[in-house]
Amino acid sequence: MLKIEAISKTFAKGSITEKRALQDLSLSLEEGEFVTVIGGNGAGKSTLFNGISGVFPIDGGRIYIDSLDITFDPEFKRSRYIGRVFQDPLKGTAFDMTIEENLAIALAKKERLSLRPGLRKKDSQLLQERLELLEMGLENRMKQKVGLLSGGQRQALTLLMATIIKPKLLLLDEHTAALDPSTAKKVMDLTRQFVAEENLCTLMITHNMKASLEFGTRTIMMHEGRIIMDLQGEERKNMTVEKLIEQFEKRSGTEMDNDRMLLG
Repeated sequence: MLKIEAISKTFAKGSITEKRALQDLSLSLEEGEFVTVIGGNGAGKSTLFNGISGVFPIDGGRIYIDSLDITFDPEFKRSRYIGRVFQDPLKGTAFDMTIEENLAIALAKKERLSLRPGLRKKDSQLLQERLELLEMGLENRMKQKVGLLSGGQRQALTLLMATIIKPKLLLLDEHTAALDPSTAKKVMDLTRQFVAEENLCTLMITHNMKASLEFGTRTIMMHEGRIIMDLQGEERKNMTVEKLIEQFEKRSGTEMDNDRMLLG
């Protein structure tokens, strides 16, 4: 489903601030795999997501989705295959448009030619039914502008928009980090539900080491632009946070000093 072959990315090449953000990184995911991604600040997690999404070109390597080479595709073209939810609830939705209009844009990804000026009745009904799944009463507020919603409501809406047309790949970039604990739990419950219902191939960045082992089917740890640990199966099942920290320090040669990871 997703195949990454030896991709690399260096920022500010040749300058004193040169940063090798990704170093010959390779990764393969099958349909339905839910992979959590952990690593300290500067490990390359968001750079990996931006490279997959086409936010910027990679320096080398190849990226495939469903055997389709998307390495040189622009971001807007990749959005037909990739759904993404950011950490900031203000991203992913147009605040000055209504809930219905935001969802209509997400729904229109399946129609490659153009956006229709209005919604068909069956589409409007579909949107209302999907909104009901959030259990936030938004199905009764479809004409309300998104800017009036709370952060949690916007994030749940963004998650719905990212999955309403089954993407080939779902990227979750610390999508609950800015929410209060109660709302974060609600959004994670919805995440589990949507991923399971559609059997979505998913990558989720988290700073919470405990959550990285509780959610999904596989955990990878990044350090200095590389994957230094890939946990799955029985090894992941028997892993603890304490053992994970020990393995990180052993494989990276550095101490774990990220408070968000240690205390999460």
